Order: sequence, then C-alpha cells, then structure tokens
Amino acid sequence: MSSNITPITMPKFGLAMTEGKLASWSLPVGTEVSAGDELADIETSKITNGYESPAAGILRRQVIPEGETIPVGTLIGILADADVSDVEIDSFIKNFNDNFSSGETKDKASEETPRRIVEVDDLRISIQESGNGNEGTAVLLIHGFGGDVSNWMLTQSALSSSHHVIAFDLPGHGESTKQVGDGSPEGFAKTVESLIKILDLPNVHVIGHSLGGAIALELAKSSPELVKTLTLIAPAGLGQDINMNFINGFIEADRRKTLEPVLQYLVHDKNLISRQMVEGIIRYKRLDGVINGLKTIASASFPEGKQAVSLRSTLEKFDKPSQILWGEQDEILSAKDADGLPSTIAVTRYPDAGHMPQLEQAAAVNAIISSFIA
Repeated sequence: MSSNITPITMPKFGLAMTEGKLASWSLPVGTEVSAGDELADIETSKITNGYESPAAGILRRQVIPEGETIPVGTLIGILADADVSDVEIDSFIKNFNDNFSSGETKDKASEETPRRIVEVDDLRISIQESGNGNEGTAVLLIHGFGGDVSNWMLTQSALSSSHHVIAFDLPGHGESTKQVGDGSPEGFAKTVESLIKILDLPNVHVIGHSLGGAIALELAKSSPELVKTLTLIAPAGLGQDINMNFINGFIEADRRKTLEPVLQYLVHDKNLISRQMVEGIIRYKRLDGVINGLKTIASASFPEGKQAVSLRSTLEKFDKPSQILWGEQDEILSAKDADGLPSTIAVTRYPDAGHMPQLEQAAAVNAIISSFIA
C-alpha cells in the first residue's frame, strides 16, 4: 500500500537554500487536498513562501510541528488514501527517516551554490550559474532596484533543469562592486553587454524584472544581436509613474520597523516579507557605498519622482520574441503600462500578485517562461 503514500518534504526554494522553517500548516490533518493546494508556509532566510501540494490525497500526518527549522528534504508530512492504515504510515515514516538520517541530511546541508566574481571593465560582478552550460541558449536574469540574485531564487532553480541560467548582482547590489557609474539603465546595459561577451555567450534569453526590465530594453536597443528572447516582469521603462514611497523608503529606512512596510509594497501577500529578509537588507545597506549608489540610481532613473526614460518604442520595434508578465496588484509600477502594446507582444497578468510575480506566482511564471524560451 506504500504506493498510495506520498511523502511531503521540506522543499528547496532556490539554489542556496539548505534549510527552512515550517512557519505554519495551512490545513489540518484529515483534509482532502488536490495537487497545487497550499499545505504550509515555509520561511527561508530570504522570504516566506507557500508550499503547494505535489499530489492529491488526504493529509494524514503533520510529521514536523510549526516553528521548527529543518534541512531541505526532511519529511514534514504524509499524504495517503483513506484505506492506508496508520500502521503502514508509521512504518513508512520510520523507513524514510532512517534512510534520510543515514547521511542525506549532511549531504543536503553541505551543498554550495556556485558563485564567482567576473571582472567586467573596472567592476567586480558577482554571478551565480546553474544548469547545463553546454546545451542551448543561456538564460540571463537581471534583477531590479535594491535587489540581488535572491530575487530569482524560485526562477533560477526551475529553469536550470533545462537551461544554463546566469543570475548576477548589478553594480551597487549584493556581492558586486558598489560603484554604479551614472546609475542609468543605459549605463547598466553597457555593463550587461560586457558581461555577456566576457562569458563568451553568442546571445541569451534575457529576463528582466522592474528596473532590470528597463536595463533589458536598453540592451535590446543597443545590442539586439545579443538578445534571443525578451521576458519583462513588471518592467520599468513603459510608463512614467513610479511609487517613490518605495524608492525613497528603501534608501532611507534603517530599522526593521521602518523598512518592513516599505518592502511590503513589493508583494500582494504581505506575509511573504520575512523578518530575516528585512534584516538581511538592513545589513546590506550598511556596507560602504551602498546608500550613495542607490541614491545615484534613483536620481538617474527616477528624477523628480518620474521614470526618466521611455523605452516603449524600443519594445514595439524589437523584432525578436517578447513577452510581459505583470501582477495586477503591483503597488510600485502600474500593470496598466502594458496596455496598448502590439498584439505580437504577449502580456500575461496575475490577479493575485504584486510587483514580484516570480515569487508570488512562481509555478505559473516558471511554466510560461519555460514554454516561451523552449
């Protein structure tokens, strides 16, 4: 009868995740669930995210109680048909835990995410690579203002199964050098162009989020031969308005109490912003050069509270496959900025997502990107 038992294990949200906290169970024991139903909230060092059931069945056991932090792969619950006995479930749990504790915990926890520094002109750019580097066109992920590679934690791991995927920290962000040049999307695009050439990539599938979307459009304008497809997620550059409460608040807030409500602008589900995420950004902002760099970017990209550059015509003239993904509840950039584009540009909107649909609607976003770049 074990074939009718489905183990629920601590998921791996992103390449760097080795453990997670079971913040809360979403359903009580005895609930009949369908594949895709949310079973629990999992908190990582970067974000809190809902864990969707991988299969249909009855939630027969919650093996791990709320509040515990455990390694990726640990058994947290059991789905089983009604006719599976408690004895069979007990036996399954014992066998699973015996095998897992025999060395898998150590192996899971010791995994290291590939990171390296690439010298680009006079800058040091931190990149994170995954997937098969020898097959097909690589995927390049460009994050937005104040972000880093962790913005792609649920995207990169999903796309890596079929593509060589490269995420990197923009200048002024993450582990990259803190010099940002003039801080404009055009200036960043020149750095991205140099990075692509240094990595010896003939062209790439470009995925840009927010300010990264404007950078992607600048790259498509200046070096279209390097861009095989273009996926823009809640991109800047298509309208004028920008929520300066977010931009200024991100720069100025220096305590969890003041920064947390600013970060909540990023998502529709405010519970996704974890305490660890907030504290991590506060630590990042204390590094030498970060605040000045962010101010330079904000001044160049959003002077007088408006987006500095319109790249709408660039997108309309771009002759490679292009798509836009946008959360309808975006509180930073309006999803209406995608209205009125040519029908050749596919626009997908997510009703229950904010500025970061790649985190709030990860499965749907990953599926549409995978299909688009296949």
